[in-house]
Amino acid sequence: MSASLSDQPGSNKKPGNKAMIFLITLAFLNTMGVGIANPVVPFMTQQHLSNPNDLALTVAWMTSIYGICQLLASPGLGLLSDRFGRRPVLFVCLIGSALGYLLFGLGGALWLLFAGRIIDGLTGGNFSVLFAYIADITKPQERGKYFGIIGGVSGLGFIIGPSVGGLLAGMNYSAPFIAAAVVCTLSLLWGMFFLPESLPRSQRVTSINVSDLNPLKQLGSLFRVAHLRWLLLAFFFYFLPFSHLIANLTILLKDGLGWNATEAGLASSLIGVIDILVQGVLVGLLLTIFGNVKLGNWSLVLVGISYILLGIMAWTNSPILLIVGGVLFAGAGGLVENSLRGLTSSMASASQQGLINGASESMQSLAMIVGPLLGGWLYSVAGHAVPYLGGTVIIALAIVSVLLAVAARPASTAPAEVEAAEVEVGA
Repeated sequence: MSASLSDQPGSNKKPGNKAMIFLITLAFLNTMGVGIANPVVPFMTQQHLSNPNDLALTVAWMTSIYGICQLLASPGLGLLSDRFGRRPVLFVCLIGSALGYLLFGLGGALWLLFAGRIIDGLTGGNFSVLFAYIADITKPQERGKYFGIIGGVSGLGFIIGPSVGGLLAGMNYSAPFIAAAVVCTLSLLWGMFFLPESLPRSQRVTSINVSDLNPLKQLGSLFRVAHLRWLLLAFFFYFLPFSHLIANLTILLKDGLGWNATEAGLASSLIGVIDILVQGVLVGLLLTIFGNVKLGNWSLVLVGISYILLGIMAWTNSPILLIVGGVLFAGAGGLVENSLRGLTSSMASASQQGLINGASESMQSLAMIVGPLLGGWLYSVAGHAVPYLGGTVIIALAIVSVLLAVAARPASTAPAEVEAAEVEVGA
């Protein structure tokens, strides 16, 4: 329905207005859909539990199963986009997310809630394809800026989504999920008319073996490359405590402060305000000044401090510590993600952007499997503060991994990316 960017000579190095407007809109609609649902999941799940004490672990399992599905599917989605283009794979992801939200919203039993998360998880890798799309249409030295723009509008979705979800929950707990399904459907319709293909046929992989869709095989091949191995581990260590926070924060607010879905949604929106201000306004400037490596590591330090504050909040039930810790996490976390993605993208060739983004998505999914289960178990058994305080230790491992990746980096990368890579490491 739209002209392909690959039909325009050299356009894969200059983002078109229609494509960027759609990507920005899609990022906003995606995160708004997630934000609408997030504050309501624990309250929706609690309706189907006989023992309220099982809530934290049940939500953890729900989050982990979603992560398992993403782990299995994300590398394949990335590789399929390298073979067939970003556009069709992105549309499949949107259809799956809409179906998953719809099933979750209409589900009348616990197993149906899990089924909805499974479907969404299997097709939930659209951000990895979206970032690969950006890599297709931008120059290497500009990718961090565009990742920051996408991160900023994603933050706007997180601002609006939780508030809308909390307000819709006042009608009934199904309403937010139906709304999220509608958001995904609107994204699909928008893309069918306004999104051109970004990956030229000359840069696509020519064939895919069934064995190549095995996530363990893809990760194994990337892990044999030292600098990519450490970068992928940095993704894992960053998202491990993050995944517990996402799955558990509403429960912490419910248990510690007695907040309901509407109040939890408003708190998430406040955190989102900081996220969009940092990512939309400061990322490009800070990356220019400090580079991906320094900015990423110092931001990781701030994320570690935010976990300490949230852990103390779990002991004291102080709303002030919640606000300070949440704001610090939102601002620094946005910087971390963009720095890691920019550094990782600079180390892959044009034909590998889907693969490397899919692999980083897989590490995130692996963290989404382990993090909620480990954190949910610690929350229930060792105390509400322990998972957050332990997150600081894990963040330290992420910092070490980034430093080891830089140390192992080869002297040169793909020709088109040498200049950007040298600027990032030298910054």
